[in-house]
Amino acid sequence: MSALLEVTDLKTHYASGGTTIRALDGVSFTLAEGEVLGIVGESGCGKSTLGRTILRLVEPTSGSIRFQGEDITRLGRRAMIQRRRQMQVVFQDPFGSLNPRHRVGEIVVEPLEVHGIGDRRSRAARVAELLALVGLPADAAGRYPHEFSGGQRQRIAIARALVLEPKLLIADEPVSALDVSIQSQIINLLAELRVRLGLAMLFISHDLSVIRHVSDRIAVMYLGRIVEIATTAEIFDNPAHPYTRALLSAVPHTDPARRRERILLPGEMPDPAHPPGGCAFHTRCHHALPRCAVERPLLTLRPIDGGAAREVACHLIEGGKGRDV
Repeated sequence: MSALLEVTDLKTHYASGGTTIRALDGVSFTLAEGEVLGIVGESGCGKSTLGRTILRLVEPTSGSIRFQGEDITRLGRRAMIQRRRQMQVVFQDPFGSLNPRHRVGEIVVEPLEVHGIGDRRSRAARVAELLALVGLPADAAGRYPHEFSGGQRQRIAIARALVLEPKLLIADEPVSALDVSIQSQIINLLAELRVRLGLAMLFISHDLSVIRHVSDRIAVMYLGRIVEIATTAEIFDNPAHPYTRALLSAVPHTDPARRRERILLPGEMPDPAHPPGGCAFHTRCHHALPRCAVERPLLTLRPIDGGAAREVACHLIEGGKGRDV
């Protein structure tokens, strides 16, 4: 598969009260066409900022974002609007992202009108097609968002995101605001649409159980950086980074054989305005070495015991080689 998205050393810093908040502090990864990459980590690690920066809803401080081979950080406003036809987003709060004064049909058709696609008749047909595709009733177009449940409102948001036939969908915590009983329906819908439409997705979530069901690969973030990236099976069967192991230890299992001993991390995630020196995780790591406090590990291809080499940022894993990402 060819690379649809290439992110290289992406940084997004904010000035606040005379300090610099490093929301993203050098993120690099690639996403293939039709691939789903899960982005996981604690609140405040930079997951949502990453999604918004890729769409340039937030402007990056430095680094590059290549979409279909083009560095979109260099595009002007008008060119970027056109590029977003191929890059769409589904936000966490389905009600907050929908205009309560517009009927559903008006909400879904709006991107077609903004980009001047089709005539009135073809647009109406496209809206009907998308509402059916996401499992909404035929009369949904004439109703208002408040007349629907939370899960149905998220289906509306998904229909709006897909109406332009994008290549990339960024799903930012798309089920965390929904009842548990509804979450699986939306997850299954996104998985089905991914296959049917050939979508690539960045699926952002703090919930590893959700990430596991939809992702081909998983990138684990901590304090604005990726600390480990590997296939979903590798992450769950043989996690390498101490932070990844701690996250996985909190995932519940009905099978006693798959349960891990709970790893409780001391303290809180450091302030991104005042990150610790060296490895950002060393202040909470049970296995930190003296060098971890002074030398920041690079996300580098490293050999893993019991598995293939993968990209991990950790001094505990020696023998890193290959490209620094």
